[in-house]
Formats: sequence, structure tokens, C-alpha cells
Amino acid sequence: MTMNNATAEWRGDLKGGNGKVELGQGAFSGQYSFKSRFEGEKGTNPEELIAAAHAACFSMAFSHGLAEAGFPVTALKTEARVTLDKTEGGFGITQIDLFSEAEVPGIDEAKFQELGEVAKKGCPVSKALAGVKTINLTAILKK
Repeated sequence: MTMNNATAEWRGDLKGGNGKVELGQGAFSGQYSFKSRFEGEKGTNPEELIAAAHAACFSMAFSHGLAEAGFPVTALKTEARVTLDKTEGGFGITQIDLFSEAEVPGIDEAKFQELGEVAKKGCPVSKALAGVKTINLTAILKK
């Protein structure tokens, strides 16, 4: 079993306060606030951190699946876009779009797309985010 952690500290009220988030092993530390979450101010936010986790997990799962199928990856980059919308019960993450571009010698488009879908469904972060209504994948095989 692997255990990972992060901490978040918040000071003040929702709109005027601010916080700091730190990854457990010290790889990242960042400020966050209402303005960085909803108004584009510099800093991070929970949805951006979810996007980073999902992009990283998917990239690893996709690379592994491709290699296991006999198609080792030369390069693979994924961007995740997390949509936060107002819903019936307040705000919620309603959609995640994964955009992945890879250089994979010898693979055809159909197999590439098939393995991308397997990775999207199978990566642990995708499984953890199963409550999100829509997770889309756009996978581009670079030639």
C-alpha cells in the first residue's frame, strides 16, 4: 500500500482569506485564494491541483498500457482541464477534458485510441473522480 499526503492551511473568510497548500514530499508549495480560484488571480486552486494529478496519472497509465502492448512511448504529454460549475447543490466539478499528445512508433490510430480509453478508465485518479459527470479524452498520435 502506498500512502501520500498534502496539507492545506486557510486563514480568514472565504472571499478575503488565503491559504497555502504543500505536497507531502516538498515538491510543490503554493498559495491559493478565492481570487485564484474564481477570478484568475495568481496562485493555485483545488481544481488546478486535481488537473495536475489527473494529467500525471493518465500519462503514466497510458504510457504503461502502450508499452505493455508492445509500443514503447518516445514522448507523451497530457493537459487536463477541470470545469467547475454552479450546480443544484452549490459548485461542482462537472467535466474533465484530457488532451494527450504522444509519439509512439509503430502504432496505428485505432490501437492508440483504444489504449487511450483503457488508460482513461483505469488510471487511479480517473477512478477516484468517477463522480464527475463527463471525462473526455482527445488523444493525438504524432507522426
